[in-house]
Amino acid sequence: MTTPPYQPGYPTGVSDKSKVVAGILGIVLGGFGAGRFYMGDTKTGVLQLVVTLVTCGLGGIWGVIDGILILVNGGVDGQGRPLRD
Repeated sequence: MTTPPYQPGYPTGVSDKSKVVAGILGIVLGGFGAGRFYMGDTKTGVLQLVVTLVTCGLGGIWGVIDGILILVNGGVDGQGRPLRD
């Protein structure tokens, strides 16, 4: 058997990041963007952090909801690969 050729732009395989860890980090430290930083999505992680700081902590609800959605629906890491269970 031969290995299929690498196609740039298309993710291959499953991420080495866990959706359970990303979800728990999102719920516990979501206001700081910890779940998104763990997944490699630094842009959204920084945005979560800034929103939390600007709203004096109320924006932390975004991280909690994001963590719950990651646990329920899964997600993708920074390279577009699906998170492992």
